[in-house]
Amino acid sequence: MLWSLIKIVFFVALVAALTLAAGYLMESTGGVQITLAGTEYTLGPLQSVLAAMVLVFAVWVAFKLLSLLIAVLHFLNGDETSLSRYFDRNRERKGYQALSEGLMALASGEGRVAMAKASKAERYLHRPELTDLITAQAAEMNGDRAKAEQVYKRLVQRDETRFVGVRGIMKQKLAQGDTETALKLAERAFVLKPKHEEVQDILLKLQAQKADWVGARKTLNAKLKHGSLPRDVHKRRDAVLALSEAKDILDSGKSIEAREAAIAANKASPDLIPAACMAARGFVAEGRTKNAVRLLKKAWQVQPHPDLAAAFAEIVPNETPVERLKRFRQLTAIRPEHRETRLLTAELNLAAEDFPEARRALGDLIETDPDTRVLAIMAAVERGEGAPDAVVRGWLTKALTAPRGPQWVCENCNNIHNAWTPVCENCGAFDTLSWKSPPQSASSMPTGAEMLPLLVGEDETPSAEPVAVDAELVEPDQTEDPAAEETQAKGAQS
Repeated sequence: MLWSLIKIVFFVALVAALTLAAGYLMESTGGVQITLAGTEYTLGPLQSVLAAMVLVFAVWVAFKLLSLLIAVLHFLNGDETSLSRYFDRNRERKGYQALSEGLMALASGEGRVAMAKASKAERYLHRPELTDLITAQAAEMNGDRAKAEQVYKRLVQRDETRFVGVRGIMKQKLAQGDTETALKLAERAFVLKPKHEEVQDILLKLQAQKADWVGARKTLNAKLKHGSLPRDVHKRRDAVLALSEAKDILDSGKSIEAREAAIAANKASPDLIPAACMAARGFVAEGRTKNAVRLLKKAWQVQPHPDLAAAFAEIVPNETPVERLKRFRQLTAIRPEHRETRLLTAELNLAAEDFPEARRALGDLIETDPDTRVLAIMAAVERGEGAPDAVVRGWLTKALTAPRGPQWVCENCNNIHNAWTPVCENCGAFDTLSWKSPPQSASSMPTGAEMLPLLVGEDETPSAEPVAVDAELVEPDQTEDPAAEETQAKGAQS
């Protein structure tokens, strides 16, 4: 709208300027005198300008006629294509002008204008490999998917434009949610241009979504081969795919092959926690407990995690709480100030009924980083030390509305997962899950407000009903310490 107004204003200003110039020439004196064949002609200022314009036009026509005459002479001398070349130059000039205007319209978001210019260019140039692409993109811009698909299919029929057509249809199928067809088209596009980075990424994502781990690893290797993926990122993602492949092998009952695949995945990426846990369990199943301990200690050094602690507990499943606390010291001695190490130490001491030591292990986490797990452990400590029920309930009440702590969160869409997966269940992104604290709005418990009356109650009489807190049960009327027993069970799995 603004550009149209500017053009109108410019046109009016130009007409006004020409009118003023013509009036000035009409009122001015003097002119041009021309003597031709003894006759003298006197032209006024305005007539002189008009004569100059006519002369320029006549010269242009003369050059055109001269070039045509030259083409005719060449034709008479035996050059049968001279006349066609002469007229083709005019058509090409008009065609490329229309093509240029179509590209400008496409870049400006004027889909209908771009389609019209592409049609005009096709009439002059007869170059569908150029004009069809503009037509297809303009049709997509206008929302005419049927027209765009029709043009892309025409592009597929020619060798020089086949990749463009396949890629265009593939992106249309992705937009429509037809991932089955999109996967087949991506595989075909990858065969045509294996170095194309966008096609590589789309194919890898679709193969991961379809759990085609073997195919995905081939695509990943192609990305490394063609230089579109750094070597360290390739090692990490190849380990993720190897781990996913190992899980499938394990589900099919081939435990030995799954163990070997998990161990290989852990060697490729020691920071991949699920691979470390699966490899450690494979070592334990083979009776190689020292290898499992060494592997889990190495992974704990990279990133302490509850799943690593659970796998470490499974090495000796039938030990007493005191024996477990002693054995776990070789793990908790690594990165002792880390938050996960302190929580693990507190839970192990709770299981061993050493409540003061559990409180010391928590340290300042109550003030600096209180989440559901920290507050639940604190409630168990208070209960174990004989604190009143009101104090225990107070800690449990805080735990209801506290953040849930670190979880598997997708870096792409912030979706929270209960367990690690190679592909995000929400957005379908590959290898985007990381262990971190999600936004508080996403991690707080939605039923916290409804559970407060059950926790606090209207009097201080101990209730015989069990109170549920984040999958833990605390029964105040029991004589033994239920919080310590629950934490002992949790320590055995964490």
